[in-house]
Amino acid sequence: MNKSIRRGWNNTILGEVLTFKRGFDITKKQLRHGKYDVIFSSGFGGKHNDYKVKAPGVVIGRKGTLGKVFFAEKNFWATDTTLWVKDFHGNNEKFAYYFLHTMNLEQYDCGSANPTLNRNHIHSLPVSYPPLPTQKKIASILSAYDDLIENNNRRIKILEEMAQTLYQEWFVKFRFPGHEQVKMVESELGLIPEGWEVKKLGDVVELAYGKSLKAKDRQGGEIAVYGSSGVIGYHSQYLVKAPGIIVGRKGNVGKVFWSDTNFYPIDTVYYVQTRVCLYYVYFNLQNQNFINNDAAVPGLNRNQAYSLSFLLPNKDLLNKFQPFVSLIFNQIKQLNQKNNNLEKTRDLLLPKLISGQIDVENLDIDTGEIAA
Repeated sequence: MNKSIRRGWNNTILGEVLTFKRGFDITKKQLRHGKYDVIFSSGFGGKHNDYKVKAPGVVIGRKGTLGKVFFAEKNFWATDTTLWVKDFHGNNEKFAYYFLHTMNLEQYDCGSANPTLNRNHIHSLPVSYPPLPTQKKIASILSAYDDLIENNNRRIKILEEMAQTLYQEWFVKFRFPGHEQVKMVESELGLIPEGWEVKKLGDVVELAYGKSLKAKDRQGGEIAVYGSSGVIGYHSQYLVKAPGIIVGRKGNVGKVFWSDTNFYPIDTVYYVQTRVCLYYVYFNLQNQNFINNDAAVPGLNRNQAYSLSFLLPNKDLLNKFQPFVSLIFNQIKQLNQKNNNLEKTRDLLLPKLISGQIDVENLDIDTGEIAA
């Protein structure tokens, strides 16, 4: 590496540039409604009416989920399963957040049974830290990608709410186009539009079992691997063609996910097969009352799910619904693709910027809004 690129960098130990402290005891049952984020080792996990750490702040997973890094823009409560940066020693907070992403801290597990990070251990790790102006430039470059991703995520959320609102208006409140001319008739679900049917879920939907794929067997690639909590990894081959619906079977019972790309559902989920408009089925399943039938590990019994009532509108209305929602979902798909490209570029730049392989010293970058 060219020495001029590294001019002014400080070869030291982590504890000299970032001092960590263990988080504060609190359980989810002790949370009280409030405006302050609570950060667990797995991420943001609720709100509380009090905080322990002033923002901006950086938090890493200490116990359970190790080494995951989180940035808090508002005052927050770091739980006892985390370590938070008590002292940045005058360094840039956002740069510290990105820097810690490159350290692969999960490899320093010192727990015998439960994965654990020891702050004294990581404090002694050797690091090479750039001067503050360079920190700010690097943080500004990487933040630009994250800001674009966040903006796209906000747009995706709005589009999802639009689609959900359309479903609610047409199929829950029965205010679909031409509803004024449609007679309401009695059914086991109450009054429904004439021509609609109350079926059993099993009459219109098949909940097909996913296939086991252990973490060590996942080959990476472009194919999302779905568990009951959502995307849990990536693989080189798909099991189901897109678009598709995934339903949690073990763990997160009845959690419903949509995939607009080919995917691999593992054995803790079902995937949906149906001849009914897939968008309608997706929203209907989100409103079903799936019941946990397993006392030890939460589980969704397929026969119980099949016995649930399923309101089936007439084909003409579903045919009208399809293009409206399809347009929205296509926009969501495009935004997700943009985010994937932004994340790949950011992740490619991240280690090269943090290590000094890419020189930013002479770049004219506005760092005015980068903290510290």
